[in-house]
Amino acid sequence: MLIETHAHLYFEQFDEDRDEVIKGASEAGVKKIINIAVDLETSTQCIELAEKYEGLFATIGIHPNDATKLDSSSLGELRELSRHQKVVAIGEIGMDLHWDRCPVKVQERAFREQIWLAKEVGLPIIIHNRDAGRKIIHILKSEGTEGLSGVFHCFSDDKKTAEEVMDLGFHISFTGNLTFRKSRLPEVAEMVPLDKLLLETDCPFLAPEPKRGRRNEPAHVIYIAQKLAEIKKVTFTKITEITTSNAKRLFGLGERAME
Repeated sequence: MLIETHAHLYFEQFDEDRDEVIKGASEAGVKKIINIAVDLETSTQCIELAEKYEGLFATIGIHPNDATKLDSSSLGELRELSRHQKVVAIGEIGMDLHWDRCPVKVQERAFREQIWLAKEVGLPIIIHNRDAGRKIIHILKSEGTEGLSGVFHCFSDDKKTAEEVMDLGFHISFTGNLTFRKSRLPEVAEMVPLDKLLLETDCPFLAPEPKRGRRNEPAHVIYIAQKLAEIKKVTFTKITEITTSNAKRLFGLGERAME
């Protein structure tokens, strides 16, 4: 069994065949999928889909590029949504310094407030980092990570950043970019301990080789698992067992078994 820890199945790219995509993932061995929100509207959509599909789980949160949408009212709504039995994390939250879509100070405020929310409700966080690793690590250190857990999703930084992330107690998740021919990420993945690894696609984006250039989907997480097995010099079965155990532990999925 594999667990896909980062999908966006509410996007319009899946409107024509969402049922088939989810069924196809299950047939490929991907028995659990965490659907990741980017704002209040998609937080609600993630929950609605989780209620409809047995193996789907939801997150709630506001993406850094939409941080202007976070105010006392929306934060209160997120707090209410966090109580849903299939909500397993706050995210994706963090910082994005690649796009100039939201002032840095607004992003930082939203990030900190959602960290506080995660601590309050006892949920892990899913961190979006785009050219902002140093800033994010500084914020996490200043807020304190006691009682806080989570994952840096779609990891694309260097070994030093990976070490700091793990020193804070966070997991690291790789997407299809790990499989790209000119990627330097295999060097990073090689030094990440197995018990800190998670699998994700970030679909519909970043389809792995050999699906690159097409719509990504949860079933393609198998290619990331195969690449990790190659990098770590272990069997595919070993990778699936360990990453599944890691995901169950981080997101509390052991208590939410859906088979």
